[in-house]
Amino acid sequence: MVGNLFYLIGGIGMFLLGMELMTTALRDAAGSQLRSVLTRFTTTPLRGVMTGAAATAVVQSSSATTVMTVGFVGAGLMTMPQALGILYGANIGTTATGWLVSLLGFKLKLGNLALLLLFPAALADLLARGPMARAGRTVAGLCLLLIGLDLMQSGASDLTSFLTPERLPGSGPGGLLLLVGLGAAVTIVMQSSSAAMALALVMLSGGAITLLQAAAIVIGMNIGTTFTAVLASTGGSVPMRQTALANLIFNIVTSVLAFPMLLLLRPVFDGATQLGDDLSVLLIFHTGFNLVGTALFLPLTGRFAGLVARLLPERETEQLFVPDRSLLKDANAALLAAQSGARTIAERLFLALGAGLAPAPDYRRIAALTPCTRALEDLRAFLSEIRLPPDRAQDIETFSDILHQIDHLTRLLDRARQTGNIDTLLHDRLLRRSALGAGAALRRSGGAVGGVPEGKRLERLRLLIAARRKRHRRAMMLGEHAGLFALDQVFAHTDAMRWLDRVLHHAERVAHYHRAAAARLPAADAPPRAETD
Repeated sequence: MVGNLFYLIGGIGMFLLGMELMTTALRDAAGSQLRSVLTRFTTTPLRGVMTGAAATAVVQSSSATTVMTVGFVGAGLMTMPQALGILYGANIGTTATGWLVSLLGFKLKLGNLALLLLFPAALADLLARGPMARAGRTVAGLCLLLIGLDLMQSGASDLTSFLTPERLPGSGPGGLLLLVGLGAAVTIVMQSSSAAMALALVMLSGGAITLLQAAAIVIGMNIGTTFTAVLASTGGSVPMRQTALANLIFNIVTSVLAFPMLLLLRPVFDGATQLGDDLSVLLIFHTGFNLVGTALFLPLTGRFAGLVARLLPERETEQLFVPDRSLLKDANAALLAAQSGARTIAERLFLALGAGLAPAPDYRRIAALTPCTRALEDLRAFLSEIRLPPDRAQDIETFSDILHQIDHLTRLLDRARQTGNIDTLLHDRLLRRSALGAGAALRRSGGAVGGVPEGKRLERLRLLIAARRKRHRRAMMLGEHAGLFALDQVFAHTDAMRWLDRVLHHAERVAHYHRAAAARLPAADAPPRAETD
């Protein structure tokens, strides 16, 4: 009896390990393409549903999809209403794991084949590199999953004498509610609805629970699976917490709607038990009530988003970059967040300098640049915590591009505070035109940091002003020798022109490195638009 219990517990552990290996490998294989799909193909809630369902089926983890989505909202890469469609779809996509387990583990019984494949898959993971290693890790994870399932079945086979449907809460409404709570608790403890579903399938197959009891437990799993997203949003920005709250409300409401269906479908469950196809009916029920919940919420996405925003209102904050350390678990999501933060700081700096270099200069924006100092410090500290594997050359280059942005933004912020040079430029008839041209270019770039036309315009203007600075310096020196200018005027003018040259140099470099990083992280500059109703 005790030995069988060990088999059951060990099988659950092996299943969880296999699921983690397979999910991580699939997520790494999907890489930036998955992130790009999640952020770009969600322009409407319906597209979001299809994207979320497909992404979850690919990575075999609704938790991975929801945590990634919550992180993207926190990074400003998508709005909360845009994320809702993905969350609906993730609930549908996660049912694919149950079908996979049922087909491979119960119908085809591939446990012995998994034992045979585990050795070459492990060798590929340990000895190969790149895609071959990820393929080996994926197969190894699937093998461990199937072997764990076999162990769970072996452990549960002799437990039916102890664990029987009669020992569990009854089939009345009160007993079924207790089973819903049990399903939620098991999922929270395991941190995997897939593992909890596999355990339910094993217990159902072994006769330890009835189909009705299994269905109640599955309803509870829908609620328990939201715990990971809630945990990931803790301490994050308000949009992140709004997204996690929306996911929790959606799953609770879907489960509440599924519970009466459970009572109404009792005759169907009884008939399925007599036909001996309990597993398929349970999976159909799981998929069905998630589809029904999505169909009900989808037309009301805009109103639902408004309700969540009222329940958890977003307060104004002067913090330009809110470091969300939960994103550090996924290096690519962390890089996306850092890229988004760099863009926000650059926009603020460019627009402030553009407002100062205007026909009617406005220094209020420059005076309000204090939050940029803290944001750059937070962004620098956040980047220092990102850990990139040495074989991810593209991500390392992106990391370097963001570091270059921070360096040039820091220097540009120091230049922005030297407003005396702006006065010198604007009050000189020869220098004023260059200064106003630079201000107009900075204002345009502030609305499209990293845009190709704006970047090229900044580069051309910097080269033009650099050449003009040299000519103006020679003219000023000759004028000083001729007694036309005082020496302090010469210094003031040359310093002002050098200041303008360096401002444009740093702005152009920020735009260049932002564009280079965005080319590898296309989702980072995707405008977060969504039709919410």
